[in-house]
Amino acid sequence: MSTNVLRTTDGWWVLRDERAVPIETKAVSTAELLSDRDAVREAAASAESGTPVADLVVLPPVTTPCRVVAQMVNYRSHAKDSGFTGDIPPTFFRKASGSVSGPHDSIVRPEHVKFLDYEVELGLVMGATLPVGTVVEEQDLPRYVAGLVLTNDVSARDVQLTKTQFYESKSYPTFTPTGPYLALLEPEDFVHLLNLRLRLSVNGEPRQDRTLADMIVRPAQALTLLARFQTLDPGDLLLTGTPGGTALKAPPKPVEKIGALLPPALKWKAFFNSQAKNPHYLREGDLITATIATPDGRIDLGVQRTPVTDAM
Repeated sequence: MSTNVLRTTDGWWVLRDERAVPIETKAVSTAELLSDRDAVREAAASAESGTPVADLVVLPPVTTPCRVVAQMVNYRSHAKDSGFTGDIPPTFFRKASGSVSGPHDSIVRPEHVKFLDYEVELGLVMGATLPVGTVVEEQDLPRYVAGLVLTNDVSARDVQLTKTQFYESKSYPTFTPTGPYLALLEPEDFVHLLNLRLRLSVNGEPRQDRTLADMIVRPAQALTLLARFQTLDPGDLLLTGTPGGTALKAPPKPVEKIGALLPPALKWKAFFNSQAKNPHYLREGDLITATIATPDGRIDLGVQRTPVTDAM
């Protein structure tokens, strides 16, 4: 069974039901904690009653600086929403690790961003170095992946689309809420990954709901493709894509063909005028709730609740 770990200003904790037991470790970073798994096991086996989780202020369980890499259009439902047909080439992009924030921290919309979007994603936390050239088979995942986290790849769509700029549009501070739990996996847990169900709602309205079975490029293949050019180290984070249901959707094909004939300035003006009528983009006062878990609770990454606020 997986072991859920929390991080607070007072250190690291093992979750047991609704209580948390402190881990006796000198680890400060996620990478250091992953090299001290004996301390995690001792805390999990401790007879201590623990502290109510509700009394703790939880920080993101992935410490920074670290590499934050993400996959683009990696669920069939998202590909359909985005207007893709046929084969989709696997694509990766980087996010600034300064975008990582806590699981209950506010997402802050910059003043110039008008179309703020959400993307619930499963994050893989590396437990060992993945050198360039590594080929990862399914049975190799436990060697390289230590655990899983719940993330939200928040996106400034007006920046992303007009500049074709993923790095900027997804890297503002607070644009990667992470946690609450780091689920440390045992080798036998990996066969249950496809049962993980990703859900996200805004103000109680369901927006995204899919399992990993909808995924196009699964974790082992993704790591193999990434290792063609990118080294990953313990504590680094790979976001594995989002299901359909985001606010942004491709326009109907006839509209898209007409837009392609317009000068870029007019095309984007027309597109964003239509997007302004879309009520699903995030606004100040919205509350995003996200979960990732298997139906049997064998793997449960907790509940992430993040309010949306405007920059002052």
